[in-house]
Amino acid sequence: MLLKIKNLISIRLVFLLIAAMIAVGFTGCQSKKKLARQQAAKELAEKIEKAKKDLLMVINDQGAMSISQKEKIVDDVKALNLNNEEVDALIIEAEKAIERHKKLEAQRLEEERLRKEREAAEQRKIEEQKFDKMEDYFDAIASASTIDIANMRINDALKFFASPEVPVLIIVYQDNEITDYDRPTTIKQYLEHLKDQKKNINRVHNIEYDTKGKIVELELIKK
Repeated sequence: MLLKIKNLISIRLVFLLIAAMIAVGFTGCQSKKKLARQQAAKELAEKIEKAKKDLLMVINDQGAMSISQKEKIVDDVKALNLNNEEVDALIIEAEKAIERHKKLEAQRLEEERLRKEREAAEQRKIEEQKFDKMEDYFDAIASASTIDIANMRINDALKFFASPEVPVLIIVYQDNEITDYDRPTTIKQYLEHLKDQKKNINRVHNIEYDTKGKIVELELIKK
């Protein structure tokens, strides 16, 4: 009888130990799950906070960031799928800011294009004026009433050139990228030719200058 009682006590103790171990294990498991949830919540909060900070940086940018940089930030935040109302609202604001930036950039590029066009037109006008001035000298030499007047005008014209030996190229044929030239000559020889022929059959096509503003190459084309 006493042995049975001892066996029953032993069995009960075993069950109690098992129950205690199960309870401890369950409690430990619950604690791990709780810690995991807390860690996940912390990480989510950090992601949300960083996302808001990044989006506000896009929204408040004053020109330090490029459009592509802003778009990447917004795309990266979207990819997180945070499902946060505040973040979603900031995404909308950031996208609006990017659109405003795009419009301003397009406007800037258009203004830059127009500015370059104006500068190019002004430069062409200046070049044309220079061309006209040189052609006036050529006409004046060809139409000079005396040799002395022609020589005086030749000397005046030569002042615009780096030297009397500056090459003069005369285009006789031009078609797209194909250009044929007459026999090359020098400015001194060309001006003497104008004096002798008493007519100017060419017009200025291009002028090359040195750093001092003197002509170093003259290109003519038949009128």
